[in-house]
Amino acid sequence: MSRLSDIIIDCGSKSAPPPEVEQEQRTAVFDLLEDNSFALPSGGQGPFRLTLRRDAGRLSFDLQPDGSGDAESFQITLGGLRQIVKDYAQICASYYDAVKTEPPARIEALDEARRDIHREGARVLSEKLEGKAEMDEDTARRLFTLVCAMTDG
Repeated sequence: MSRLSDIIIDCGSKSAPPPEVEQEQRTAVFDLLEDNSFALPSGGQGPFRLTLRRDAGRLSFDLQPDGSGDAESFQITLGGLRQIVKDYAQICASYYDAVKTEPPARIEALDEARRDIHREGARVLSEKLEGKAEMDEDTARRLFTLVCAMTDG
């Protein structure tokens, strides 16, 4: 299987996201580039430079091979992911608040719920990408993290 060698977040004509969201995006990109497995069922050869663009409820994937080869593009709708992203943001906020004052049992329960929602988001994202891109579970989780960071912006 191939991999992603670079990820570019295209905000289009929108203003830049707030610094906290920009930092989340940078961290998500770094984590994804550190370890990923990503291929195209069409047989396009990677590694790929991925440009991600969010526009009007859609997420666009523009892939350019590092070497020779044709660029490929596809889009997915964010429907089905919106609620999971919202739930994930809410549970993360609860978790970070709990770390400050709650007993360990409450923190562990929130952390488990946070991980469950994140796994569900990665699963749904993988389903939406079925037939368009192939990836392992870890890459799907990291890509879901990036989608969450882009959505918060």
